[in-house]
Formats: sequence, C-alpha cells, structure tokens
Amino acid sequence: MTTQIDAPSTLPPLPPLRIGEYTIPVPILQGGMGVRVSAHRLAAAVANEGGVGIIAAVALSLASRYYEKGKDYYRANVKALIEELETARALSPNGIIGVNCMVAIRDFEAMVRTSVENGAQMIVSGAGLPLRLPEFATSNPKTALVPIISSLRAAKLLAKRWHKLYKRLPDAMVFEDPNRAGGHLGVKTASQLFAKEYDTDTVVPELAEWSRSEYADEIPIITAGGVWDRHDIDHALALGAKGVQMASRFICTHECDAHDHFKQAFIDAKEGDVVIVDSPAGLPGRALKTSFTNTLLRGGEVATHCIATCLEACRCREEKETFCIALALHRAQQGDMENGLVFTGSNATRHTGIVSVKEIFQELLHGIPVRPMPIPG
Repeated sequence: MTTQIDAPSTLPPLPPLRIGEYTIPVPILQGGMGVRVSAHRLAAAVANEGGVGIIAAVALSLASRYYEKGKDYYRANVKALIEELETARALSPNGIIGVNCMVAIRDFEAMVRTSVENGAQMIVSGAGLPLRLPEFATSNPKTALVPIISSLRAAKLLAKRWHKLYKRLPDAMVFEDPNRAGGHLGVKTASQLFAKEYDTDTVVPELAEWSRSEYADEIPIITAGGVWDRHDIDHALALGAKGVQMASRFICTHECDAHDHFKQAFIDAKEGDVVIVDSPAGLPGRALKTSFTNTLLRGGEVATHCIATCLEACRCREEKETFCIALALHRAQQGDMENGLVFTGSNATRHTGIVSVKEIFQELLHGIPVRPMPIPG
C-alpha cells in the first residue's frame, strides 16, 4: 500500500548529500535498472527533482537503432550510451546524471570510458568489486566514482587499493542489502540470504563508523535495498548513512523507460510474487514471479542461446545451460511478460498504480500523498 503521511508540514527537510564535486539537493540516488528500465527518461526526471538520475549501461543497445546483429553488440552499446547521456542532459540541463556500469559485463571498461568522456557526472559500479574503476575514469577527474559494496571488509579492501594504486578514495559507497535489493545480490548463494551479517541495520553503522574514524566522513555511505518511503530514508540516516538509493520505487512511474506491460505486472503483483532465481552469472537474483520464472523454477525448458556474450562469466554461453539473461531482461522491458525476466527489490508488491517521479518526491520531501492511477489505455 502507498504510504500516506497525515501532517505534511511536520516533515523536516532532508540534508543535502555531498559526493565528490557535487552537492545533491535531495540525498536520493535512483538505482540503475537494466536492461533499459532506467534510461534517459527516468534518469532525467529524478535529476530534475534534485536527486541523482542513473542510466543503466548494461545491454542498452538491444532496444536501440544501432543494434543489427550479434557482432554489433559492443559497438552499438557505446553509441546507445552516448545517445542516452545526450538525451538525458537535454531533458535535465542542470541535474546530476550518472551511469551504472556493472563490473561483471565484458564491456565494463568501454562503458566507463564512454560515460566519463560524454558527460556522466557519476559512475556507480557493482556486480563485482570495481578495483580498476579509477584507471578507466582518468579523462575527467570531476566524475564521481561510487562503488557498490556488500560488507565492511569489501569497503576496506577497495579503499586501500584505490589509495595505493590511484591516490584517490571513492567519492561515496553504496551498501546494497542483499536481503531486500533487486537483481543480482551481493552473496554467492541463496542460502546466505537473510543472515543478520548482511542486513542494513548491521552493516551501515559499521560502514559509517569506519568512514568517520578512518576518513573523517570523506566517504559518505549510501544505503540501498528496500527503501520505499520517508520512514525508510529517516531510518537509514539515523543508522549513519548520508543518503539512500531507490530503484523499485520508480518503476511504476510515467517516466520509467520500461513498457507499460512491465509496469502493470508490478501493479498486479500480490504477496508472495517475489522469488529468488539462479542467474547465468552464477549469483542469486531477486525477481518478480512471471510465466518465465515459473518455467525456470520448475526446471522447464527456456532458451539457452547466448545473443550478446555480455557477461564475463556466463553459464548460458559457457555451459549451454540456464538462459540468456540479456535476452530475458530485454524481452520484459519491451513488454513480453510471458518470456521475460523482471528483476525487482523486496517492495515489488507495494505498487498500486502509476504516478509521476515528481509526486514521489513530493511525498518523500513534504508528505503529500501520492495518488496512483491506472495505466492509461
């Protein structure tokens, strides 16, 4: 159910978030959602409201005018990313626009370099530790570099390595709670999920204390996974986070770049419709229950033809097992809910209708209740 706050005038202002060269008026990063679920429209809309809009770089080419055949995939990704950045900037001339670049993709370096050279103000990077990220971002030192980490141990390792090799620190870090986040989760097996050691309430205070004691708060901690309403944001800040990352909350918006059928699947979702699947990348992933996941979970046959060689490690390509994740995600984004995979966070079933990004920010900042509407048509 949509949270409604009865006394909008009582909400205190949220503090701005400083990341590198940039002051973000509202301490909210929109999470990167591939494949093309968060592209130029959603990123620009969030940036216009004072948050950070994030374009997900993975497999952008598949729904672009540049992709013609398999061998064009990487070249088309570069062209599609440049176009997305240019279009987002035109829609949000003064907002902060970033790109989510997954370490696990084969064109990680190309996506980072393309982002930095074409005006991305921030790179958010996870699905593996981005140990070489500063090396690929040297063309613009003002681009903020924000790794996604899953533990204090990973944060320490990454900060130490960056400082030693590149004489710089992360401009911020995103802790992604695998117990609540969507998509690929920061644990190796599903059996590790829901352990307290990976929970926001455990890890964020540890990270905040580490940043404060070791780096004088120069590395702000941002928490992700399960953030939906103002209560969640206030709780994250009370734990020591300086900001939050929100992804699933923005799916059922007019501006989200996915097909209306994709959004309707969330509106129709009921309790129990969020499942854990094994990804071809060898990691568990949180997804919405669809015909595709039903087939997958009961061991039925799914297409095992790799169309993009997008991942560094992929069971579909290497072992001819499981499914092509790029194709499955692309199909869902295009509205094919029978054959598509829909990654989501734990709040998937809270959507009740379509709203605007502006309405969400009005609720989060001022307590003005959103009024979800049916998807037109």
